[in-house]
Amino acid sequence: MAAEEITVKIFREANTIDIPSYATPGSSGVDLCSMMYCIIKPGDQALIPTGIRLEIPEGYEAQIRPRSGLALNKKITIPNSPGTIDSDYRGEIRVLLRNDGEDPFTLVFGDRIAQMVFAPVVRAKFEEVKQLNDTKRGTGGFGSTGRR
Repeated sequence: MAAEEITVKIFREANTIDIPSYATPGSSGVDLCSMMYCIIKPGDQALIPTGIRLEIPEGYEAQIRPRSGLALNKKITIPNSPGTIDSDYRGEIRVLLRNDGEDPFTLVFGDRIAQMVFAPVVRAKFEEVKQLNDTKRGTGGFGSTGRR
């Protein structure tokens, strides 16, 4: 079954910025690239511009996620992952990167820093009640379902 397609309008701050694209036919996300030179020291974070603005169709969001290779090899992550880009946001897409490693991390213009995945949005309608239905789990929280 083929993936659903949506049209996302894009504005590039400069024509030297590539339009994001899918690396393979099975890719879920597109890579976002850095538009600046930056050194992120161990334990620090930086807000990295991508040079693009989007018009996402109503009923969808863009999720900004870490690149697994950067996380594994350089310990670079996105602390608010997944970051959400709402359909009514028109500002530049920027990515918050954090260096959880022991070495400084250097970014240059064009480095792939994150991936962006589009997803449908479901809106909740809240109904206030006096009591919730019981379940086997009940109020058990973190770790309450066991180790395996």
